[in-house]
Amino acid sequence: MRSSPHSPRRQRKALYTADSFERRRRMNVLLSRELRARFRRRSAPVRKGDTVRVLSGSFVGREERVARVNRRSYSVTLDNVTLKAADEKLKPLALRTGHLVITRLNLSDPWRRRALKVREEDVTPEERGEATEAEESAAPAPAAPEPAPAETPAPEEPAEPPAPKRARTKRAAAPTPGAAETEEDEA
Repeated sequence: MRSSPHSPRRQRKALYTADSFERRRRMNVLLSRELRARFRRRSAPVRKGDTVRVLSGSFVGREERVARVNRRSYSVTLDNVTLKAADEKLKPLALRTGHLVITRLNLSDPWRRRALKVREEDVTPEERGEATEAEESAAPAPAAPEPAPAETPAPEEPAEPPAPKRARTKRAAAPTPGAAETEEDEA
């Protein structure tokens, strides 16, 4: 990582002009105490699939999976962490990495396992992203398709297409006295 002078102005400029690789390093998230002891590291770059705990804000204490990492805005989007927008729809809330702690790492990538110096024997199937037998048996079996009836009655009348939505129009301005006379003259 390039070092920049201590000037706050130059620090900010370095933050905004950083390339993708440097942004990845800047988006390190602290590891939980258990992960620190296991991997002998204090932090790791956050990735999609990691499970994190929120440390501050209205969602403090929630543990959710990372859905998206946005390096451009230095933010992370989590599953089930949403806000209501003005139109009453739920939209994902972007969180800064300084407000998170990684509680479970996604070790499905062999490159990440090498970077963290994890042996293949030490990785659990859950960390690899593989489904365990308990999860597979808990998932409901797909329902068998229902047999089609022998005869299907023909519809009596074709369904009417839905009425088109009316376009919003501007309110008409109040007619002026001279305008009414011109309309009568034309008729």
